[in-house]
Amino acid sequence: MKTVYLDNSATTKVRKEVLEQIIDVNENYYGNPSSLHRMGLQIEKKIEESRKNVSKIINSKASEIYFTGGGTESNNIAIIGSLSNCEKRHNIVTTKIEHSSVYNTINHFKDKMEIRYVEVDKMGKVDQDNLKELVDDNTILVSIMHVNNEVGIVQDLSSITKIIKDKNKDAKIHIDAVQSFGKIKIDTNKLPVDTIAFSSHKIHGPKGVGGLFVRSGSGINCITFGGGQEKSIRPGTENTPGIVGFGKACRLIYENFREEIAKLQNLKYLYAKMLSEEIKDIKINSSMEDDGAPHILSISFKNVKAEVLVHYLEQQGIFVSTGSACSSKAKTNRILESIKLDRDYLHGTIRISLGLLNTEDEVEYAVHSIKQSVEDIRKIMK
Repeated sequence: MKTVYLDNSATTKVRKEVLEQIIDVNENYYGNPSSLHRMGLQIEKKIEESRKNVSKIINSKASEIYFTGGGTESNNIAIIGSLSNCEKRHNIVTTKIEHSSVYNTINHFKDKMEIRYVEVDKMGKVDQDNLKELVDDNTILVSIMHVNNEVGIVQDLSSITKIIKDKNKDAKIHIDAVQSFGKIKIDTNKLPVDTIAFSSHKIHGPKGVGGLFVRSGSGINCITFGGGQEKSIRPGTENTPGIVGFGKACRLIYENFREEIAKLQNLKYLYAKMLSEEIKDIKINSSMEDDGAPHILSISFKNVKAEVLVHYLEQQGIFVSTGSACSSKAKTNRILESIKLDRDYLHGTIRISLGLLNTEDEVEYAVHSIKQSVEDIRKIMK
């Protein structure tokens, strides 16, 4: 039986070259980077090299990159650090389709200030006219997800950030780029954003390490305290094997960006085309245009329970999800409800998310298995 892993938005398999770096650090460079002896200086040098590799992905200064424990922690540091001086008169602007690490963190401030939610269309695209209405002189923070982790819509950051700065030049802008980092070009020299969160394990790097871009002069306040590592933005002994592995994953992506993204895009189109041709009563929720992420394909099947379909497929060695792994235990899907997905399709939605280890050879097998499983489930539900 084949194994076809199509849940890469949840996490990816670590690349062999990255794994080799992680093993090398554990075996040969295990000193503490804060130590003053040679072993400490050796691993500190490797961390700084990784910082440069990460910075190239978003065209920032290496000094503006801070290593964290993952995307969730990066989002928390950016948001809480920006709101630590908030007052009752202030407001926050965001959307209802944000990842839980943004949505729940902002919701924590609901008793301290007003939270305003920007409307999105049926593809999840931000309503820019509504954004203009919501941002005002008292807006302290705007947090927008670059690529939605469930439907894959790509927000127009150039237009969005211009609207925000035209309305309030002092409002801080945070971008959750966990799903776009390494897959869609981001240039911090062209975007007036203050912070950007990203993660290692979404780009074939190790789990337990992420990053946060903090623009020089942005003035993010510390939310945890310790020995001063990462300029006190994220104190604590560094996850050195993870950081070096993350840096290696970024270097590989930077060197082969066009080819690897083109491969993901091709696979996405192939899955969408074949599934649409083979199965009746389905709905593609992801944009197939330039405003759709190259690796995320959300599909809904009428008269099918997504959870049942996921388990049918895993018995055939095919691994997909019903959406975000972080929200898998939730009773309702906040993102799909926010884009007003037709009720007939709402509970039959799965996400195919692609990675660099997926191939065209897998497509026919996966599509055939999905088709057969959908037909079987529909017969049972009738």
